[in-house]
Amino acid sequence: MGRYIDPSCRQCRRIGEKLFLKGTRCYTPNCSVERRKRPPGDAPPKRRRSSDWAIQLREKQKARFTYGVLERQFRNYFETAREQDGVTGDMLLQVLERRLDNAVFRLSFADSRKQARQLVNHGHFYVNDKKSNIPSYLVKPGDSISWKMVGDSVPSFIGSLTDGLPKRPVPNWLKLDVQKLRGEVLGVPDISDIDTGIESRLIVEFYSR
Repeated sequence: MGRYIDPSCRQCRRIGEKLFLKGTRCYTPNCSVERRKRPPGDAPPKRRRSSDWAIQLREKQKARFTYGVLERQFRNYFETAREQDGVTGDMLLQVLERRLDNAVFRLSFADSRKQARQLVNHGHFYVNDKKSNIPSYLVKPGDSISWKMVGDSVPSFIGSLTDGLPKRPVPNWLKLDVQKLRGEVLGVPDISDIDTGIESRLIVEFYSR
């Protein structure tokens, strides 16, 4: 299975804005977008007006990088969204938001989606009290998300990750129980709860060419 192994900050620089792929580092002066305000590569880019196709491609790549999915998987999400009733772009963002690794990130159990994906891969989370190590699992209303317990307590490293919960606002479609370190899916993500700044209309136009 293919995966992206280059530095995450290159993706932000390629898009030209912060995608918050490195967790807390993105909020410090060490952020690569702040230090190097140009796309990766040796030669400086030529200044020219971007075509409509280039703008649409950039938005599609922005969504891919933000949620950490590969091209074929992203296209499959788009096809799934197109088959549903409603605005295709909105349906696409809702599907991406419902990924288990994103839900873990939204509950502040991880500092970034990449970290959340790793934690899920390593089997540290239960969905409905059953072990789930598939980051692409789509949560649904009524699902519960909890840490894997060792005896009656959680491993020590989880204490540092969950210290000061919630670290960021929890969207309305999720509910966080800080005492039990447990999350619950209350409903389907609303477009107003998705703060990624992705123009889904441009993605639909890209795949409609």
